[in-house]
Amino acid sequence: MQLEVCEIFLSIQGESSFAGLPCAFVRLAGCPLGCRWCDTLYAKEPGRRLALEDIAGQVRRMEVGLVEVTGGEPLAQAATPALLEMLVERGHTVLLETSGAFDIAEVPREVHLIMDLKCPSSGMHERMHWPNLDLLRPLHQVKFVLATREDYDYARGLINEHRLFERCTVLLSTVLGQMEPRQVVEWMLKDKLPARFQLQMHKYIWPPNERGV
Repeated sequence: MQLEVCEIFLSIQGESSFAGLPCAFVRLAGCPLGCRWCDTLYAKEPGRRLALEDIAGQVRRMEVGLVEVTGGEPLAQAATPALLEMLVERGHTVLLETSGAFDIAEVPREVHLIMDLKCPSSGMHERMHWPNLDLLRPLHQVKFVLATREDYDYARGLINEHRLFERCTVLLSTVLGQMEPRQVVEWMLKDKLPARFQLQMHKYIWPPNERGV
């Protein structure tokens, strides 16, 4: 069983409740979505095919317990759940970052799923697989990446309508360079929105467009 891989690298986790921790990243290649502000366009290109055992072996040699499978869109490849299961069985704390456009039902229960619910400015908000919301559990996290006031209002509506804060961790962040973080924080405080604001930590440590960090 193989997966198309864009890159495998060691860095710190830049987002989510795991932010700041050393983390091995497995970035899978390919994504059928076309977000207007995508910051990993290079991951849409074809990758190199690697056996699951080879991927897990590279992760093991990094000697860190935390590993994230990201993309691209990881769930666009059928073998991704098998890789996740392998990493869990080998004792890793496993994160999966997915767009929310693909069914998460096959993701192993032990995986800390981070689902990016696309907002209107992405151009992809109508591509979401909405039954995923019924599968959210306390181990999961949902994030909204905002570039406009419309995005914020859209996120706030979904958070409240579906009571997401009662079911999982809810994260808000901004598209770098398109919205001031302070503005979003002020809106959150005014609305008493039950969510966590985050910055993409890695983009403040390294150049925002640098790969493999």
